[in-house]
Amino acid sequence: MDQALSGIRVIDMTHNQAGPACAQILGFLGADVIKLEEPKGGDVARTNLRDRADSDSLFFLILNANKRSLTLNLKTEEGKDLFRKVIAQSDVLLENFGPGALDRLGLGYEALSKINPRLVYATIKGFGTYGPYSGYKSFEPIAQAMGGAMAVTGFPENPPTYVYPAIGDSGTGMHMAIGILAALQQRHATGKGQHVEVSMQDAVVNLVRVSLRDHQRYGHPPPRVGNQLGRTVPGTTFPCAPGGPNDYVYIFCQPQMWKPLINAMGQPGLGDDPRFATPEARWENRAALEAIVTDWTKQRTKHEVMQILGEAGVPSGACQDTGEVLADPHLRERDMIVDVDYPTRGTYQTVGCPIKLSDSPVAVTRPPMLGEHSGEVLAELCGVDKDTAARLRGNGVI
Repeated sequence: MDQALSGIRVIDMTHNQAGPACAQILGFLGADVIKLEEPKGGDVARTNLRDRADSDSLFFLILNANKRSLTLNLKTEEGKDLFRKVIAQSDVLLENFGPGALDRLGLGYEALSKINPRLVYATIKGFGTYGPYSGYKSFEPIAQAMGGAMAVTGFPENPPTYVYPAIGDSGTGMHMAIGILAALQQRHATGKGQHVEVSMQDAVVNLVRVSLRDHQRYGHPPPRVGNQLGRTVPGTTFPCAPGGPNDYVYIFCQPQMWKPLINAMGQPGLGDDPRFATPEARWENRAALEAIVTDWTKQRTKHEVMQILGEAGVPSGACQDTGEVLADPHLRERDMIVDVDYPTRGTYQTVGCPIKLSDSPVAVTRPPMLGEHSGEVLAELCGVDKDTAARLRGNGVI
């Protein structure tokens, strides 16, 4: 069965996380993603973050499923010529090199769009290609700091706090996937590709928009509030049995859920307590109410609390550690945690496709070994035969 992006060819020239995450989601959706790497070493994440000497790193593996690997030395003329032939038959080029790197090789947007006017040229940068910070380098924490995320994260007595989920890296990749799909859609009408750009700072700012709203509402930077969400009470984390570091549950009880909450807790009498009669009263007396809820949650495990409240219609969630996420039966049933076999490592667990299309099922395929598909891709797109491929490999071109 054809998938949603069948027939779209993506050349992935990215490394580390933001670009590979973008290309992987396009591969999940059916695009033919060809990961273009240098013959010696390839994506730096294969080895820089290696956890085993005999295998590419898990970091690389979780970001590069559903791709083929082509190695080309773009510092050679033959390598550049082959690259241009590949680009002439591709739909998307995705790159996250330093500013001007591809232009210096004669492979920037202006040059490649002349070869293939339908090409969507997608660029990921820390701060973009223009603006006062465009020449600066960035990594995940830098994007979070500059995008405002760290200033609104954490508890008030602590400094601005780094958010470990990669909103700057993978968040940028997801924004770029949207941009690429939009450009491909526009190409249906115009027949032309275009240059798509997403910066890490821009992506984080987009995700922090509610806090920017609060600044304008109150006239000052919003304070860090820890785990409290707005003025909803209960609306924070509560400790559970047996009392381990991750034995917490998050409960978010909107006003219409107050009675279902106290009934589920077996304490309907709280509905007659004037301290908790209204949302405003519950906010003013939140310390007393949170102590009552804590006494109840500490007698149960976080998953028991979640089940009791979930069945009562009260939003709650166990604070699962990473091992619990990997073993979560719900995620397993939804193919969000899947097993993949890699030649030098064996079986490992990874994340599947979060986008579920009824007519475009996703099968997660293993990431490619470095240069595994070079001969195959060059034969398909450049007419390179086996003898020529052997010569190119011997000369260090592939």
